[in-house]
Amino acid sequence: MSRLRIYEDTHPQAPLSSHTSPADIARELSQVGVRFEQWEASQPIEPGASQEQVIAAYRSDIDRLMEQEGYQAVDVISLKPDNPDRAAFRQKFLNEHTHSEDEVRFFVAGAGQFTLHIEGKVYEVLCERGDLIGVPDGTRHWFDMSESPYFVAIRLFTNKEGWVAQFTGEDIAEQFPRMSPHESAATANG
Repeated sequence: MSRLRIYEDTHPQAPLSSHTSPADIARELSQVGVRFEQWEASQPIEPGASQEQVIAAYRSDIDRLMEQEGYQAVDVISLKPDNPDRAAFRQKFLNEHTHSEDEVRFFVAGAGQFTLHIEGKVYEVLCERGDLIGVPDGTRHWFDMSESPYFVAIRLFTNKEGWVAQFTGEDIAEQFPRMSPHESAATANG
């Protein structure tokens, strides 16, 4: 189940609020300029589908976003718990960073946790199958895929070269909860 927890950035032990309704999540995030949507595939996607087949299943929503926001490229990434480089991939984005372009991810399968640091608050967003998150460029955030990652995601870019992490040097990400392995495993089986 998708989830949003909102914290004061100085109090990681107790969320101010928690939301699981997609409409509530979208409303809360839109107030800080973050896009949250849910998409449905236009055709069935079989396990092991090619990048082209995955993109084709969501083509109308992809085209809409590309037209609205000027994105120029789309691709599909996936990661499974048996990947030998999973720990290195996880570590790569666990610290607070920004990008010079939007970070847009649609979860075709599995889950990932985006945590956003905006105006004195921390927004922890557990995204699962069917969820799209659009984090605006320059937004401080970190991403966790758990110790046992499982996800297939569509990414949209204006310029892939612009999507390079610029780390803030702050240790805030270490103070807040990480994505638990059971959240990743639950979505892999659900």
